[in-house]
Amino acid sequence: MQPNPSLQNFRSRSVWLRLLYLFDLLRSLVDRDMKLMYKRSALGVAWTLISPLLQLLVFIFVFQVVIKVDIPQYSSYVFAGLLVWNWFQTSLFQATGVIINSRSLIRQPGFPTTILPIVVVTTGLIHFILALPILVVFLLLDGVRLTPLILALPLLQLLQFALTVTFSYFLAALNVTFRDTQHTLWVLLQLLFYLTPIFYELDNIPQQYWYAYGLNPMVHIVTCYRQILIWGVQPDWLALGIISLITLVLLPLGYQLFKRQSLRFVEEI
Repeated sequence: MQPNPSLQNFRSRSVWLRLLYLFDLLRSLVDRDMKLMYKRSALGVAWTLISPLLQLLVFIFVFQVVIKVDIPQYSSYVFAGLLVWNWFQTSLFQATGVIINSRSLIRQPGFPTTILPIVVVTTGLIHFILALPILVVFLLLDGVRLTPLILALPLLQLLQFALTVTFSYFLAALNVTFRDTQHTLWVLLQLLFYLTPIFYELDNIPQQYWYAYGLNPMVHIVTCYRQILIWGVQPDWLALGIISLITLVLLPLGYQLFKRQSLRFVEEI
């Protein structure tokens, strides 16, 4: 039996229109979140920089004045780690509670709930991109010369985006049933922050703990950002490849779990 060209064209057009609809919805929701986040705020988007800059000042004072740590380009080293980590941490925390905080959208018939975690992570990505020029200023002040390897930065951002969305699907679905998930996650993220080399070097960790650190994907992602931006060397492609494969396996599983749980969202919230 020959396939019907008209039917195939109709299906292709339907898929294309669906993608356009989802993209437009994503843009509208991200724009809404950005406006609500800085509504009646005098400093506006500058708040996204204030927190990491204050953290940076504390780390510089503690580890360059009180306890001197010998890490070249320390301000750039820490600031790069803080920006990467804050995107990951804030997105996960907000995505975990996104269903509970979006009751009006969830109750609308036909609303694609699977887009909500993506909206949160996309908003975090925009904040990260807006902070990159400030990071470049720190790099130049520290005497860092940017290399063509910086062109690999979007690939790293794409991987972090996909990894964060993967975790977000699992956590958002879990939080609808177990409301303590978001509070527990905040504690775990605070612990994980200190177990990620943000303000210290990985070489300072005793060798017997390297395996445990290797299980933390953010250790490799933060290190690869520094390799590209600060040290001008090839990132650890092997580690990035492994993280990519794990993400490719877990992302569909998280999506399906979230989609199955979404059938009960209206009842649960």
